[in-house]
Amino acid sequence: ISMNNFHNTRSSRRSVKNIQIIQGGQDLTANAGLIPVVQFLKKHGFALKIEQTLNHQRGATGVYDAVDMILLPLVAIIGGARSISSIVTVWNDRVLCLAAGWLRIPDETTFGRILRTFTQKNINEMETLNHRMRASICSSALRFGSSVVGVLPRIVIDVDSTVKTVYGNQQGVSVGYNPHQCGAASYQLLLAFCAETKEILQGWLRSGDVYTGNGVVEFMRQLLAHLPNRTRILFRGDSGFFAEKLLDYLDDRDQDYLIKAKFKGLRLLLETKQWTRIKANHDWESTEFTHQCGTWSRSRKFVAVRREKEIDGKDSDTLFEIKEYDYFCYVLTDELAPWQAHKHYGQRATSETWIEEAKNQSALAHIKTADFWGNSALFQTAILAYNTLRWMALCSGNKILKRWEAATIRTFLIRMAGKWTTGSRQQKLRVPKKMLYYAQWEAWVAVAET
Repeated sequence: ISMNNFHNTRSSRRSVKNIQIIQGGQDLTANAGLIPVVQFLKKHGFALKIEQTLNHQRGATGVYDAVDMILLPLVAIIGGARSISSIVTVWNDRVLCLAAGWLRIPDETTFGRILRTFTQKNINEMETLNHRMRASICSSALRFGSSVVGVLPRIVIDVDSTVKTVYGNQQGVSVGYNPHQCGAASYQLLLAFCAETKEILQGWLRSGDVYTGNGVVEFMRQLLAHLPNRTRILFRGDSGFFAEKLLDYLDDRDQDYLIKAKFKGLRLLLETKQWTRIKANHDWESTEFTHQCGTWSRSRKFVAVRREKEIDGKDSDTLFEIKEYDYFCYVLTDELAPWQAHKHYGQRATSETWIEEAKNQSALAHIKTADFWGNSALFQTAILAYNTLRWMALCSGNKILKRWEAATIRTFLIRMAGKWTTGSRQQKLRVPKKMLYYAQWEAWVAVAET
């Protein structure tokens, strides 16, 4: 056998004739996975909830209304849109329009013009809309046995802020603390995540020069007003939320908190405490105490852990050994041991991952116009888009789907080839018979149908 023939018998490829590419295919889509999204929103009466929640008046000749200005960007963001022009591009898909019932789609100019008519009152109504949708879906998930989060006696709420750099001349942007681009104008986002489900429970779009904790009491008052009265929360936040007003509010509402402490003289205070070596972690020591900060009206419980720093011998110029420590201190209501509190607070780091996912994969505060309230409407719509993915995964009960980020869902489920067919008074969407994640696709379709 010649080497040439031997190579051919073992090859993983075969020769292919020239392929002629022609136009003319009808009712094809590259985003078949958006059809279950449209069906899911329809099944849960999303359009009706928008009409019932938003008081956004349009003129008698207006073709598009608030339902269009929310649903169109929401579905497009799930499909990967990151600008108003790409929202129009995603919807330039006959199959998607047929499945969603749209006869025509607004152009970029129309989007911008209508978004400029949104007011602060409409933004507050959109925040309420998010809570109403969540309540409906949690009830549905409980009914079908896929999640009990709606009846949990307590949930952990991770609150954090993040900066979104802005380019151009948008209303409401300011130069403030920006770790990504020093001196650049930005918005600051205040977000509250449900740790059990990764949902964004509430979000505010704020000027870039606002301090992290500004307005957090009003933020939490609004959030708690929408949660069931039976639900108790654990507020988990970094030192930016270490403020007496917030602690007083949570204490008065009989809510729990675990917040990293930061105040003048904290290190000196910790150095005076009695420290105990942690049995399971010999490199660490712990202490707990009650303390009343200078302006506080009451004392509160604090716990702290510390670990000795490693000091290079070259940096030591003294005859006597001086120990230096890294300190971690928290104010809390729970009866947690210091090490338990430290580990529990460490779980909060996952919320920073969720923030980056929402910003980079769900266009949170990325799609903008020149108008602040228009941008706020798009921001709230991006929250709804992010949550829709979380809600569909929650209702599916599929463990893998619950772990997937937005980009992963988009890659393996949304961007699916499909062909729209009609006949015998039925509409069908044909998708490939073989796919990489068949079980997840089945779960994705099932939550839209059941």
